[in-house]
Amino acid sequence: MSVYPKSYHVFQSIGVIRTPYKDTVPYQPVQTEEGDFKLVLHPQYTEGLHLLDTFHYIYVIYALDKIVVKTNWLLVKPPWAPEMSIGVFASRSPNRANPIGISVVKVKQVKQNIIYISGIDAFDGTPILDIKPYLDLLDAKKDANFGWVNQTGDVNHLALHIKGVPHKH
Repeated sequence: MSVYPKSYHVFQSIGVIRTPYKDTVPYQPVQTEEGDFKLVLHPQYTEGLHLLDTFHYIYVIYALDKIVVKTNWLLVKPPWAPEMSIGVFASRSPNRANPIGISVVKVKQVKQNIIYISGIDAFDGTPILDIKPYLDLLDAKKDANFGWVNQTGDVNHLALHIKGVPHKH
């Protein structure tokens, strides 16, 4: 039995995400990650990519179809702050009320129905639900903060973990 509420909406995949990730995925997108990352849209959506290559970044909204949902998903322990328990809505955990992921990635190139992108935190073959342009004027909030992360100590060190940047402890 699913722990998710009854669904009244049905989403159709517009394509799939292609990544080198088969068994594990980073916690967040790593823009400098090595490997082949692309969004392959179903051919009927190709026209919808017109002028997408004029943007540097996009939001990719996708189905978390390979996530094994835990029965107690309302409280989570962030991997980079395991001593804390926080509410799922105050986290970026993949265990969600609805299995939907969102990532901001760099657009490298658009060719026909394929968008070549920077690293994304998704398994190979993940269904794409939607794509939207990232606009600095609308999406970058100057007064954004670190919320509860400020309570954990060294925010600069935690920022490396949050971004998935390799570093020495």
